[in-house]
Amino acid sequence: MADQPIQITRDELNTLMREAAREGARAALSEVGLSDEEAGQDVRELRNLIESWRSSKKIIGSTVLKMITTGVLIFIAAAVAMKIGIGSGE
Repeated sequence: MADQPIQITRDELNTLMREAAREGARAALSEVGLSDEEAGQDVRELRNLIESWRSSKKIIGSTVLKMITTGVLIFIAAAVAMKIGIGSGE
């Protein structure tokens, strides 16, 4: 009997595949701790956290670039001032 092919309709196959997909999704969510009623809120909080992290990275990068640019400009201004003798008392 185990060697006999089983015949099912396309609708039955689709139903089996949908149920298998649901069970697989439930198992996967359970494994990562997202199987309770608070899972939706947890996912929203994670998305907000990720968005905040991305925003922070952009701001930090921009700030570092501004600090480097300001440092280079101050160095150039100091070098020019020294070259023309400003502030040396001459």
